Amino acid sequence: MAKREVDIVVLSDIHLGTYGCHATELLRYLKSIKPKAVVLNGDIIDVWQFSKRYWPATHMMVVKHLIGLIAKEVPVYYIPGNHDEMLRRFKGFHLGSLRIVNKLSLKIDEKRLWIFHGDVFDVVMQHSRWLAKLGAIGYDALILINRLVNYISLKMGKGKISLSKKVKNSVKGAVKFINNFEDTVCDIAAGNNYDYVICGHIHHPEIKEVNTPKGNVTYMNSGDWIENLTSLEYNDGHWRIYNYMEDPVAQAIDINNKKQHKESAKAMMASLMLELNVKPSKGLEGVEAA
Repeated sequence: MAKREVDIVVLSDIHLGTYGCHATELLRYLKSIKPKAVVLNGDIIDVWQFSKRYWPATHMMVVKHLIGLIAKEVPVYYIPGNHDEMLRRFKGFHLGSLRIVNKLSLKIDEKRLWIFHGDVFDVVMQHSRWLAKLGAIGYDALILINRLVNYISLKMGKGKISLSKKVKNSVKGAVKFINNFEDTVCDIAAGNNYDYVICGHIHHPEIKEVNTPKGNVTYMNSGDWIENLTSLEYNDGHWRIYNYMEDPVAQAIDINNKKQHKESAKAMMASLMLELNVKPSKGLEGVEAA
């Protein structure tokens, strides 16, 4: 099957290592595309909730696929988020086409684009980290309950529901937080003469024009791979929100490689080390990384 070519793919909030992560669906998506560049915009591996007891083969297969892209000299930029913030200490790390940065500034079609995770604008993250971590545990528990509810719902012939979305949409504070987050991000982006700004963090996929006192900005959010299963794609001069649930081609891809599923974590890691024997890459043009 011919893979769909994409100029830039932005992924965030995958949360590998948690029960809520849809690694199987993500792997199908990744196998369906041929990206020229990949931006991993935070919370890729959930270090907060990482446990040796839960690391399925599909989660490792996602990591292996991304490293395979690096081995093929596809530029991959890793911007750590709050759940994988320990990687921020490796800012500036460069291995082949992989770079770890805190933010990216790109110039595409004469337009300036700013990419960062977004947790810096989360008041709870800045002042009550213990509360944020407690909330993350509660969120993961809600996702587990949601899976059980959906299993029963499907058995009864009904569709899936998202408890987390219902909670978010019913709590005025959550809606206000999202709106304030977007407004703050856009104000700062406009003040720094950016035309576009891309974030993750809030698990809310979006592309919209925002009018600020300092000018207009196109705000974009890549969503997540917990409840929305979305990414941002740039191709032929246009940005769009990709939604896995609307992609029958990706859904039809078979990833049930019995050999890989039986392979031990140690063997898979050894295989990854071999793939990391990569060559230097030029990366994207017009990139300012910090």
